[in-house]
Formats: sequence, structure tokens, C-alpha cells
Amino acid sequence: MSNSLPAAVDGILNLNKPMGTTSMDMVRWAKRLTRVRRVGHGGTLDPVAGGVLPICFGQATRVMEYLISGSKVYRARVRMGVTTDTYDSLGKVTEEADPSQITREQVVEKLPSLTGTISQQPPMYSALKREGKRLYDLARAGVEVERAPRQVKVHRLELVEWEPPFLTLEAECGRGVYMRSLAHDLGKALGVGAHIHSLVRLRTGPFRLEDAVSPDEFAKAVEEGKWLSLLQPPDVILLGVASITVEARAERLLRSGQPVPAGPDIMYASHLERRRAYSPDGRFVGVVRLNKAQGIWQPEKVFQIAHPSMYSPRLAGR
Repeated sequence: MSNSLPAAVDGILNLNKPMGTTSMDMVRWAKRLTRVRRVGHGGTLDPVAGGVLPICFGQATRVMEYLISGSKVYRARVRMGVTTDTYDSLGKVTEEADPSQITREQVVEKLPSLTGTISQQPPMYSALKREGKRLYDLARAGVEVERAPRQVKVHRLELVEWEPPFLTLEAECGRGVYMRSLAHDLGKALGVGAHIHSLVRLRTGPFRLEDAVSPDEFAKAVEEGKWLSLLQPPDVILLGVASITVEARAERLLRSGQPVPAGPDIMYASHLERRRAYSPDGRFVGVVRLNKAQGIWQPEKVFQIAHPSMYSPRLAGR
């Protein structure tokens, strides 16, 4: 492995997180392996879960919020008839019931009530805080507190495998959905209880499981000095947002946090619309929002990326 790092490492690794590890375990591992100081992840996966975990390096940590707020796809193996305190297979069994009379049709019948905008109570074993304390710390101390239900969105929920007492669900969710709570609530609706036996994240944002890199593959790439080629540029997160190229003067203003005139395409944009902004040579400048009343683009988040992006209008041919 080379002892030197480039001046800046700004990119995102599509990592296939193994089950049995925490998301922060993988962040610490990536830091130790690459010696990059600024590393984060794009959305927590529980230890019982595996699959897509974007690892963000350098300035890419500043786009994590866009990843976390985007949609995600999961495949969950659910065990009917057993309820646990953590809502997953790592917890203590609190209730058991015979699920042998539950039919596939009954499960399918319950899914619409868990789809769309729903009210969901977070599990006690979660990283949410109550009066400055993590809920999982309170739970481990034997303290249970009221958790206000939250409005979350489940775009799609399908039964894809039926092997009683196990079933497998595939779900596409918005921000803040707890798959453990979804399984728990399905068990309650069926009257027999249920918990997550295992969980795989198939997609988050543009990152898919079939393209993800295993820890062993990444470690080998680091050892061979080839790991930078596995990173996607930070703006890959924003490909669903239209792009603009700004002139050199406007680029300088945006990078210093100042607004710039919107130009003629203001007629076709809506108020507060976001755009990806690029320099004339294709470097990602940042995310801007349109203030239509004033006819200006206001910087929302600005970057200092040294190299042109493959997703810039100049290089992508758009």
C-alpha cells in the first residue's frame, strides 16, 4: 500500500456492510484502512442488517443529509409468532404465540394498512434521544419511556416469500422508517407478534446492492493502491436534480457564499427549485436554490472539489 494520500479524497464508496457489524464499526474500519480523517456513512444499518452502506470520504460527508432523506429499499425476513424487546432477533423474547393458522392471504390483507403515510412508533432500542439520553441506553437500563408516533412514508410493501413461520417483505421507504417497527406492527395486526430475523438494504439513493463492494474487496483495493477508483463523486447523490453551468465570475461568488443572477432559465424554474451547479470546466460547485422573486440563485451548500465531475453537463454531454 502506498504511504501517501492525494491532497484531497472526496467521494463515496458503495459498501456491502456485513451483518453483525454496526455502521460506525465500518466507518472506523474505513478510517483505519485508508487513513482519511473525515469519514461518515449515509444512513444507519442495525447490526442485524446488511447491504448497501454508503461510506462518505472528505467533502462527500456534506451530502450525507441528501442520502439519508432519500428513498431506500429493504428486504426483510420476518419471524412470526415471536416478539422481542428490540423488535429483532438480537433481543430478549417477550411474547410467543402460535402462528400456524396465519395464511399468506391474511398477511397480504394487512400490508395496505402499513403502506403510504403511516403513524409509526420508534422502538425503544433506537438512537433517538429523550431528554439528552439515547433510547437504547435507557432501554438497557430497564427504563421504558413513551415514544411519540411519527408520520413516515412507506412507498411500497410487498410479500415476496412465504415460508411460515417466516415471511419475506420488500419495502421501499422514505426517511425515518424503522423496518423493525414495521415487522412488529405487522405481527400485532396478525395477532401473533413478529420480529425482524434479518434485513438487507437493497438500495439507497443511486447505490444498489448488486454494485456494492465487500469489505474484503475494498481492503484488497487499498492494499494495491487502487481504492480511489471505487469511489463515486459526491454529486452522484444529486443526479435527480437538474444541473446548470455557471460562468467563472458566478462560480467565484457562489464559492464565497454569495448569490448570483439566475439568467434566462428562471422562466422555466419554480420558486426555491434546487440545481446542481458546475464550473465551466466541469467541477462541482454546489447546490443552489432559486429565489424567483429576486431572480437569483442562492448557494445552499458549496464544495471545493478539485477535479471535474463525470456528471457535469460538460462531461455528461447534457
